[in-house]
Amino acid sequence: MSPFRMTIAAVAMAVSAAPAMAEKLSLNAISQYLNGLDTAKASFTQINDDGTISTGTIYLKRPGRARFEYNPPTDALVVAGGSQVAIFDGKSNAGPQQYPLKRTPLNLILERNVNLNQAQMVKGHGYDGTATTVLAQDPQNPEIGTIELKFTANPTELRQWIITDNAGSKTTVILGEMTKGAPLRSSLFSITAAIKQRSR
Repeated sequence: MSPFRMTIAAVAMAVSAAPAMAEKLSLNAISQYLNGLDTAKASFTQINDDGTISTGTIYLKRPGRARFEYNPPTDALVVAGGSQVAIFDGKSNAGPQQYPLKRTPLNLILERNVNLNQAQMVKGHGYDGTATTVLAQDPQNPEIGTIELKFTANPTELRQWIITDNAGSKTTVILGEMTKGAPLRSSLFSITAAIKQRSR
């Protein structure tokens, strides 16, 4: 399983049809929503490129921190913190694979100041009758892949993202209801703490 497929979850939520085209969210509104997202916790369902499905809990603490805890039988953990992403695979006896966070599309929603109006960042911005979608890439590193975000309105809520890596593999995830604003301990996002815990 590729690093990006392990790192991403695509959030699929059933939403009622909203026929009014006025429901399309602007890039400014979405940027403001993401910048106001301090901490969040939600269940997720991840659909991998090969069709396999896993579930778990995601924790976000902006800027720069995320944690994906997978439910059994998937023995995996993904931690983003300290400008790195660490991918723990229970099937491997080696330590976690680590990558710079800025080299993953996930960085686009975890960075301190999200500005979707940056030149060459947004490659698509649409509305499908129920949700606004934004296809984005890092304009400085377009080769690392893209992230497609899906939002519903009233109130604005992140519902799904799909990451496409540089090999064309897609990872889709389905988020449950978000709990926002709750305090999250820093150790959740410590790669060092995760290594110690999983080595016990």
